Parts: sequence; structure tokens; C-alpha cells
Amino acid sequence: MAKPHSLDTKEPSEPERLSDRAIDNLRYIRETMERSSSFTAVPGYGGMLMGVTAIAAAYIANRQIYLVDALSVWLVEAVLAFLIGLLAMWQKSKIAGQSLLSAPAKKFALSFAPPLIAGGIVVLGLWRYGHYYEMAPVCIVSYGAAVACGGAFSVRVIPVMGWCFIAIGALAFALPTTFGNLMMAASFGLLHIVFGAIIARRYGG
Repeated sequence: MAKPHSLDTKEPSEPERLSDRAIDNLRYIRETMERSSSFTAVPGYGGMLMGVTAIAAAYIANRQIYLVDALSVWLVEAVLAFLIGLLAMWQKSKIAGQSLLSAPAKKFALSFAPPLIAGGIVVLGLWRYGHYYEMAPVCIVSYGAAVACGGAFSVRVIPVMGWCFIAIGALAFALPTTFGNLMMAASFGLLHIVFGAIIARRYGG
């Protein structure tokens, strides 16, 4: 007598849990929105403070007898402005709940850095070969290019500020070299204050 075929005792695979699919979908949506969103942690009040220190630096540098002392003043101001901007950006991102390591922040940084680094290299070259009076326009133009490029991943007013820097830098090249400190005050000082106030009012500090 033939033995009956044994029944397949293999249990069917467990269906995918609905909660797991929902979590995956939410994660995908969140990552997509993060990639497409703008970096809004550009500090307004911090920018205004950077403008105030730049105007003070321009005043102090203009009173120096020796050019090397004036350049030293601006070097100190550059370090101070960088620290102010970084601290203000960190504070604003913390309040807004936007990480400085998010996708929009990385895009902003990666677009902001190359023009600034290139400008720094050119400034060092000018320093080496003694073209000190050309350093101010180069600083203004390169910073403006960095702001305009980084601003492509931020709020609309940021690229506008960058192009204003570039315009003032171009004007600084056309004016006599004695206007260097004035142009630095007009750009790093006045523009930071004006656009910082706009950012603080429209985009929450």
C-alpha cells in the first residue's frame, strides 16, 4: 500500500508588519524633505554683531600709521567674526531644531567653502608679493561669492547679500587704494547689519 504524501509542514513566511512599513515610509519622507529644504540657521542678530565689529575694525585700522598694523587689525576681526558667526549659527539652529549636520546645512557649507578658500589663497599670494592694497577688494569679492553660492541652499535674501558684496568689491577695485577701509566697513560692516536685520525680522533671529 502506497504511503500517503506527507503534508508540507513548512510554515508560510510571516507577513511584513504594517508598523515597519509605516516607519520606513516616514523615514523616506523625512529624508526627502530634509534634502529639499533650505538651510535657515543663517544668523541675523549674529550677522548684525559681525557688522558692528567690522565697522569698529575699520575705524581702528584707519587710524594705524603702518599698513602692517592695519592688516593685523583686520586679521583679528576675521577671526572674531568667524567665531561670532559660528556661535550664532549654532544657537539659532539649536532653537530652530535644525542640525548643523543636516543635508541642507552640508550643502550650504560645501557651496560656501570653495569661494572662501580660493579667496584666502589669493589673499595669501597678494601678501607674499607685497600687493597689500588689493587684499581688501579680493576679500570682499570672494566673501560675496561664498555667500551667494551658499545662499542657493538658504533663504532668498542670502544670495542677494552675496551679490551686494560682489558689487562693493568691484567698486573697491575701481576706487583709489585709500578707500580700502571704507569699503571694508561698507561691506562687512553695513551690509551685515542691514541684511542681518532683515534675516532676524523675517526668519526668526
